[in-house]
Amino acid sequence: MSSTNNPWTVLDKKEVYDNPWIRVTAYDVLNPSGGEGIYGKVHFKNIAIGIVAVDERENTYLIGQFRFVIDAYTWELPEGGCPEGSDPLESAKRELLEEAGLEAGSWKELLRMHLSNSVSDELAIVYLATGLLQKAPQPEDTEQLQIKKLPLKAAFEMVETGSITDSISVAALQKIELLLSKGHRLF
Repeated sequence: MSSTNNPWTVLDKKEVYDNPWIRVTAYDVLNPSGGEGIYGKVHFKNIAIGIVAVDERENTYLIGQFRFVIDAYTWELPEGGCPEGSDPLESAKRELLEEAGLEAGSWKELLRMHLSNSVSDELAIVYLATGLLQKAPQPEDTEQLQIKKLPLKAAFEMVETGSITDSISVAALQKIELLLSKGHRLF
């Protein structure tokens, strides 16, 4: 019989790493079958924010940048972080302006997801932004970004071919494609 109660018992925990973005905690545990074990948790100090910005002609915007951790150049939606205690929508507005140079007249939460729930508590919130107004991008000094405006259909194809591998971008673009296939309107 399945239960929604936590079957894990924490025997001990200690913080093993901390920086401005993450904290890593090591746990000594009893697993669900009663055996002793260990578990590690990466706590993210920001909520991951993604934005699907769509103009009146159903074009969207991708950001190209080199990602240090995976040692690769990627194309992904405008994304960033929402510091703990901050408003996620305000963070999304800031990120869209910083990365794509866009302001949006309309915002709608598209989805929430946990990005790697076996080792981290990272939450992602993705918004649909419409009613776009072009401004100048304002990237952070740690970012070298390219902006690509393309039809949504082309972005969907990039997901299908594996040209977009970022999990937030893949999930959000597939959600938009699903909504459109079911006759939903984005505006």
